[in-house]
Amino acid sequence: MELREGIQNAAFQEEEEDDDVFVTPGMENEYNQIKPYPGMPKEVLMLYSSKACYRIPREILFWLIIVCTLGLFAMTITIVVVSPRCMSWWQLTPVYQVYPRSFRDSNADGVGDLQGIKEKLSHFEYLNIKAIWISPFYKSPMRDFGYDVEDFQQIDPLFGTMEDFDDLLASMHDKGLKLIMDYIPNHTSDKHMWFQLSRNGTEPYKDYYIWVNCTADKPPNNWVSVFGNSSWEFDEMRQQCYFHQFLKEQPDLNFRNPRVIEEMTDIIHFWLKKGVDGFRMDAVKHMLEAAHLRNEPQVDPDQDPSTVDTEFELYHDYTYTQAGLHEILTNWRRELDKYSREPGRYRFMVTESYDYEEIDKTMRYYGTNYAKESDFPFNFYLLYLPDDLSGNQAKRLVDLWMSNMPKGKWPNWVVGNHDKPRIASSAGKEYVRAINMLLLTLPGTPTTYYGEEIGMVNVNVSVIQDPFGQHDPSNSRDPQRTPMQWSDDPNAGFSESVNGTWLDVAPDYSTVNVEIQQASADSTIGQYRALSLLRSSEMVLSRGWFCYIWSDTNVFAYLRELDGLSKGFLVVLNFGNNITTNLSWVRELPDTLTVRLSTESINQKAISKSSIPTSQGQGLLLEYSSSQRFHLSHQHECYVSEKACYLPALDILYKC
Repeated sequence: MELREGIQNAAFQEEEEDDDVFVTPGMENEYNQIKPYPGMPKEVLMLYSSKACYRIPREILFWLIIVCTLGLFAMTITIVVVSPRCMSWWQLTPVYQVYPRSFRDSNADGVGDLQGIKEKLSHFEYLNIKAIWISPFYKSPMRDFGYDVEDFQQIDPLFGTMEDFDDLLASMHDKGLKLIMDYIPNHTSDKHMWFQLSRNGTEPYKDYYIWVNCTADKPPNNWVSVFGNSSWEFDEMRQQCYFHQFLKEQPDLNFRNPRVIEEMTDIIHFWLKKGVDGFRMDAVKHMLEAAHLRNEPQVDPDQDPSTVDTEFELYHDYTYTQAGLHEILTNWRRELDKYSREPGRYRFMVTESYDYEEIDKTMRYYGTNYAKESDFPFNFYLLYLPDDLSGNQAKRLVDLWMSNMPKGKWPNWVVGNHDKPRIASSAGKEYVRAINMLLLTLPGTPTTYYGEEIGMVNVNVSVIQDPFGQHDPSNSRDPQRTPMQWSDDPNAGFSESVNGTWLDVAPDYSTVNVEIQQASADSTIGQYRALSLLRSSEMVLSRGWFCYIWSDTNVFAYLRELDGLSKGFLVVLNFGNNITTNLSWVRELPDTLTVRLSTESINQKAISKSSIPTSQGQGLLLEYSSSQRFHLSHQHECYVSEKACYLPALDILYKC
């Protein structure tokens, strides 16, 4: 290969020596330059990094970052420590009870179903209600319309299929709605597989129910069913009597058998795994009975024992609220808690127990300081408001619960359900709006029975379907279970059946229905919705103090306030005659209050506290602004469950 002479590049120049570069002894091989520049090598960076003009800003930034980080960390800890507990979904929304047979019929058979509930989910959104309790839809012979369960893990074909349930649950969750199921632990249907196997003595089902030796004409004791007559039924196959606290077709389970507790706990797990959000525990006080089977004492000792045939003629010392009951319920609460660890998926538990004047027994369902039980037991005492309709009666019933409720627990309020007459009939139509205002402005969780939002009334049905009513027509529960009134279409828009509906539709459905009332903001449903929206948007109503202000024969008045927040609300409800109330003695109230909502149309926008006029059945929600707090000087008249204070500067709540 021949080497050729290289080509000269005219643009190339030798780098000339820079006279400005000073090379110190020992640094001849180091790279030096007077000014740092972008992309400089490590050697240049290290040469200038120790100079004050670079070092000091760097150290300032470093310590500033450290201080800010520590400050944010401290602030986070402080906020966590001083912040009040976040309220759960069941505290922030009313609960709406759906009686599925009567809510909406989707297949024109005259009976409501699960698909019908799905079709009406927008109704709950309109009412601003997020929690829906659905009465039983398990497979059942329907002797007690679903409260006699043949299979706890199947849907009765009358209501649809398991796929319909899954679809309903998914649709509800998509809309941010919670589903609360009715759970019936006390008894099953006599058609249940367990009972059939128990009848013939098959193990391990032999002792799943309560069997005792007896004869067909002589029960083992004087225990009486809730539906009347003896609680014992002789079984020809087993030649023994079984115990039932309700219908003879509803034999009581034996909860002294650990296998029964295990079976019923597995059923809870079955539905929790499907994603249900909670349970209403039905008739829990009946779950255990005394093993000694002694006769219960008569209310009237002189009454002929052979004539005792109703539950109110005996003291139920041996059949209600027996030792061991609360341990079972507490363990079920623990099972629900296992499924509540996922954020936003708290599983709710409410118990049903009518304890009448023995309110201490009801309060026990809250649990103890050591073990939580239900989130709350249902409060049925407002159902007795019509017995002596007055402002004093309203205060007495509210205070009955608030003064007996364990400290820090959450109250709740019920004015109707599937077992009791509708409040519009028992109290009077003219009081429905005021009672709804009471329900939605009291502290705690309100429960609304379907139709109360439009003022539905009891209906004298042509044919009694209720077994309780067939035993005693005066006790029929059919009148409060009639079909929901959606519109003035045939069958009130409840069903397209040409053969009628399972119970008669109310004759007033053409004027009292959802469709007509939604067209007016001043209607019963319009005012219910306004109150529901206000309850969720105003901290004062959701977690503030509750204080009694006044009660007399006609008026019940109370206020809601929150520490740190100047805004408050005064509620004035008239359960008597037209009257003007003078509250000038309440120095914490300003002289003038603003009308936020009135159940009756009024021209006044502002009302003086010394002259608050209300007419029969009227409710007033008055807003005011004050820096003074009523509860500070009236501690015995005020209650709060989730205590918190408001800091306006940061717009946050904190513990106080």
